[in-house]
Amino acid sequence: MLEFLNISQLILYIGGLALAGQGLLFVFSGQGRSTNLFYQLFQVVNRPWIKLGRLIAPKKIHDSQIPFVAFCIVAVLYIAVTLAKIEHCISVDMQGCK
Repeated sequence: MLEFLNISQLILYIGGLALAGQGLLFVFSGQGRSTNLFYQLFQVVNRPWIKLGRLIAPKKIHDSQIPFVAFCIVAVLYIAVTLAKIEHCISVDMQGCK
């Protein structure tokens, strides 16, 4: 169980950092972001999170806001997994949690 929680937490952590990185490059790159190699890499890495955000978000939300929605989803899931990990470690008296 702990290994599953660790892997889930790692996947969410990578997704959150990639979404944050894409957001920063969106701000700093300006119009040249479509040719930026790292921005394109972040787009590929974040594609599953963006699709999840589009699936969950209402249709009224514009497509340009979906990456922010995806970041919020990843952040909430990361917090939930972290709390589940803490609860698991407490329930097994910290066996293997160090």
